[in-house]
Amino acid sequence: MNRKLPKPPLTVDLHADSFLTDYDQYDSDELLLESLDRLRETLDAAIYWEYTEIKFIHGRGKGILKQEIYRLLDDYKYSGTISHYYPSYQNEDIVIVMIGV
Repeated sequence: MNRKLPKPPLTVDLHADSFLTDYDQYDSDELLLESLDRLRETLDAAIYWEYTEIKFIHGRGKGILKQEIYRLLDDYKYSGTISHYYPSYQNEDIVIVMIGV
């Protein structure tokens, strides 16, 4: 069964308080996993919808979310699912992911 994925926004905020209403009920490790799941879901949908790029807001903080996002994007790049990614020139709190060529 090939279900249709919802079309994601062009910019996705990965801070838990932007997509979870009860984020205060989670511990920090759970929040990290939720943010990474959100990245996977929206990146997979962007690939499905044949986007050429998508942006993810990770913020500054301690850098743990940013490190894990870049690690996950390395996996996508290694598998050939994305072309490359880089920090936004205007705002280093955002990573731009290029899909395809």
